[in-house]
Amino acid sequence: QVQLVESGGGLVQAGGSLRLSCAAPVDIFSSKHMAWYRQAPGKKYEMVATIATGGSVTTYAISVKGRFTISRDNAKNTVYLQMNSLKPEDTAVYYCVALGYARGQGSQVTVSS
Repeated sequence: QVQLVESGGGLVQAGGSLRLSCAAPVDIFSSKHMAWYRQAPGKKYEMVATIATGGSVTTYAISVKGRFTISRDNAKNTVYLQMNSLKPEDTAVYYCVALGYARGQGSQVTVSS
């Protein structure tokens, strides 16, 4: 069973920042595009950001573009999601995803107004 280990969630005030991290096994990380998805209570599961294996190609949901940055450190087999200017509507469980392969356990992000 592939294990993606997430960390970095928590509670922050609106306007604040958090960084999520996700470590993956080297054989998975080196061959998979990675992504962050999220799901808020009562809302659909949605893509937040994706990053290709080489790290040069990224995509973002319109709702987070300009505020969130996805990156990956191939030497550490880790993908990050830097979240700035957080809004209450960003409150959700965030999941690290090895696209088409596996998903992490989820990390709660709560943004208070």
